[in-house]
Amino acid sequence: MTRRLLAAGVTAVLMAGLGACRSGVPDDAAQGSVAGHVRPSPDTVSGLRDTVRHLSRRTVTDTRAHLVRKCTSATKQVRHTSRSGSGTRRTTRVRYTTEHYRSCRQVRQGTETYRRVVRPERWCVSLDDVNGVKAQDDVWYRVTRETYDRAQAADRHSRVEFAPAGSGC
Repeated sequence: MTRRLLAAGVTAVLMAGLGACRSGVPDDAAQGSVAGHVRPSPDTVSGLRDTVRHLSRRTVTDTRAHLVRKCTSATKQVRHTSRSGSGTRRTTRVRYTTEHYRSCRQVRQGTETYRRVVRPERWCVSLDDVNGVKAQDDVWYRVTRETYDRAQAADRHSRVEFAPAGSGC
């Protein structure tokens, strides 16, 4: 019972603290609007298309150890115990057998070459007036291939809206 009261008290204190933190924020800013305009959801951005950039994948040739599986035959002695009788006439009989098995492990055998990706392929779009803020120009966003194709087909300085895959390029 005391744990429940303690948990209820901690919850009440946290809610009061969070409410106090929000008291300095105007209601329209807390609702997600700026000067009467509703801000888009945080997973989409909009603005005027500036430029697009495609960074191709860059790879280099590298080497690594070539591992092969090497198996050898091996044997081990296995002990078998059987008991019979009861009380003072109890006897224990022990016999051994030899079991065969294969022991396998990874062994290095030279090197092999492979292609290592240094930079993954990226598609980027630069926007002006991001989310209606005139001061935010030349902001780069990483986008999917489909979004890049749509932005590339759009006219320069036309309004586009998309969900970025990441920031920066």
